[in-house]
Amino acid sequence: MDNNSIPPRLIEGTVVGRTDWTEKLFSLKIQASMMPFKAGQFTKLALQTPEGEWQRRAYSMINAPNEKILEFLLVTVPEGDLSPRLDILQPGDKLYVGQDPAGFMTLDEIPEAARDLWLLSTGTAIGPFLSILADPASQQQFERVVLVHAVRKEEELVYRERIAEIQQRFGDRFHYIPVVSREKVSYALSGRIPQLLSSGALSEFSGVELDPINSFFLLCGNPEMVHDCRDTLQEMGYKKHLRREVGQFTSENYW
Repeated sequence: MDNNSIPPRLIEGTVVGRTDWTEKLFSLKIQASMMPFKAGQFTKLALQTPEGEWQRRAYSMINAPNEKILEFLLVTVPEGDLSPRLDILQPGDKLYVGQDPAGFMTLDEIPEAARDLWLLSTGTAIGPFLSILADPASQQQFERVVLVHAVRKEEELVYRERIAEIQQRFGDRFHYIPVVSREKVSYALSGRIPQLLSSGALSEFSGVELDPINSFFLLCGNPEMVHDCRDTLQEMGYKKHLRREVGQFTSENYW
């Protein structure tokens, strides 16, 4: 491929590792020299079609910012343009990565007054939260952290070994709440995050009280969950966090 045909701010990367979690859910490890990023940010993955068209989509990094190998959690959408092509990549294959990270769902955007960090995610949107929890700053910044991961089936509860490592580092300051909606799982809650939030089930499961003074929420996942959680939090007395006005939650659609 002629380098002149590569769109600006895309760089070549090489797949160096792959994990298949389910038939549609997989992770790629990629070697690429992108610019430094903050935990919680995203970049673009891209491939060119045989017709010369560039297909690209935003994905969050899972790895800590100080790690050289980039890692992404992906799901194949059968009718999608890019994800089925990413799904066939194997170690040694080439793809393209956005050189510049983006996104404001980062630790330095959270008010200093926040003591309890709630990370509410669905599906592959657990990715940026794993990056945040891999950043040593998250241990220093908060007294307690609650990670909520909602999926349809138990097999989609990915990165459990890594979550166990996070638990070991944080000790009893870290609480992991799996939520499974289409199967009954003994160690998981059942239902949807907005209802579990409003009913107090998340607080009861974790033992962490909801408190507008100390609690801060990051919402990341499918737009319906994010929208409903925003509404629920506002009904509970929480405000959206803005740079010009301190609030208690911020969100990012991951779809």
